[in-house]
Amino acid sequence: MEDVSTVSSAFTVSPGSPAAPARRAAYDCDVLVVGGGIVGLAAAYALTRLRPGLKVVVLEKEPGPARHQTGRNSGVIHSGVYYRPGSLKARFAVRGAAETVKFCAEHGIPHRITGKLIVATERAELPRLHALVQRGRKNGIPVRELGPAQIIEYEPHVRGLAAIHVGTTGVCDFGAVAAELARLVSAAGGEVRCGAEVAAVDRRPGLGVAVRTAAGAVVRARAMVNCAGLHCDRVAALAGDVPPVRIVPFRGEYHELAPERAGLVRGLVYPVPDPAFPFLGVHLTRGVDGSVHLGPNAVPALAREGYGRGTLRPRELAGTLAWPGTWRVARRHWRYGAGELRRSLSKTAFTEAVRRLLPEVDAADLRPAPSGVRAQAVGPDGALVDDFLITGGPHTVHVLNAPSPAATAALPIGREVARRALAELDAAVR
Repeated sequence: MEDVSTVSSAFTVSPGSPAAPARRAAYDCDVLVVGGGIVGLAAAYALTRLRPGLKVVVLEKEPGPARHQTGRNSGVIHSGVYYRPGSLKARFAVRGAAETVKFCAEHGIPHRITGKLIVATERAELPRLHALVQRGRKNGIPVRELGPAQIIEYEPHVRGLAAIHVGTTGVCDFGAVAAELARLVSAAGGEVRCGAEVAAVDRRPGLGVAVRTAAGAVVRARAMVNCAGLHCDRVAALAGDVPPVRIVPFRGEYHELAPERAGLVRGLVYPVPDPAFPFLGVHLTRGVDGSVHLGPNAVPALAREGYGRGTLRPRELAGTLAWPGTWRVARRHWRYGAGELRRSLSKTAFTEAVRRLLPEVDAADLRPAPSGVRAQAVGPDGALVDDFLITGGPHTVHVLNAPSPAATAALPIGREVARRALAELDAAVR
């Protein structure tokens, strides 16, 4: 982590200003957004809509937007059926699903409303399935209960004891959504600067925030929004805030059905999730291009961008292992983790998980597909943070947990983050 004093001279003070609170810096923008994933771009978009004329700059370390979680997921527009009523996830997912569909339709982005089956394959799962029905209805989501014969009407090749059908679920190209948000931010007078990795942050009460990039450029802003995803806790620490959580990366491993077997799946098929974990289990997703993805399997990654099994960054791994919550997660959930690791190392074991829902497939039908990495926030007590987590400090707003369904919920999350950033701006001038 670099010394924030390296940008201490970034603020220029007006001559003759006697008191610190009255000093004014020369700003390059009003709000600086760190992170060009879908949440950061949605926040920037919301800022330009809520306060036209506001100068917004987005810094993205990659050559283009949506290179990490946004562009490496299954593309599902989640309905909100899984999430605790009243939680940010529930409220934002339900609202975000409708807004995402509308946004895609208005901007010509590929999307389909396919509906989703959540299928119980064992009697022990039936109480959990019924609980999902109740939760979905409390969240205002239309849910239909199905028996075995009705399952086949929706998905002829899927087998189960019972299921629920969620009609508001769909798929889209979230990378295209992020690219369109970036275009709209630029059209509104903002900037999206790619290849700009944040190396240091200097925050001065009453003055704002100055950020230095790895290339040496300095950007001065009245407020900063941290949507750095896999690196959000580190950016918060650079700003001088102490994040209450640490990002522990989990690699999500996917396979794809061979093209000649893709017709086995019409839409989306999920197992009944275990409520003790934030992962939904190996599921079947027919994407907007007609391909069928299987997964993800979730295993610890050895780097924050550890998309391959052999990707290891010793300093990042050491930081993960130094966090006490990491070891407490491992002790609490080792049995679940062992099953995930087995499915990671054995294609046969992964196929077994798929066959629970889709009995006709075998290992020869599966093809390797690109992996993703989930930025999972973990507390010091080992708790896996289940809801979205947004915190802040003077001149800063930090999005510290925004895993799935963050892509679905990006537009309402972006508005919430934008409102908090504008509140910081307004407080600074009072």
